[in-house]
Amino acid sequence: MYVKTDRAGVSYGCNNVEGAAEELLKWTKMGPKWRKAVQLCIEAVEDRATPEEAREAFEAAAREEGVLRGNSDG
Repeated sequence: MYVKTDRAGVSYGCNNVEGAAEELLKWTKMGPKWRKAVQLCIEAVEDRATPEEAREAFEAAAREEGVLRGNSDG
């Protein structure tokens, strides 16, 4: 999945839990979806959640932040 970055025209292709966690820390809207995504990334690294659970939470947080890119605009 791709998200917008703070650099104009540059997207970040997130394909692992560690990368998702690093990207989350750069965002400004730290609401409930962001907190859930951070928690699930930590849990996934510790094998207490699945990567799929972390991905779904990251996607929801990216939507909340307004940075989620569609498949065609990555």
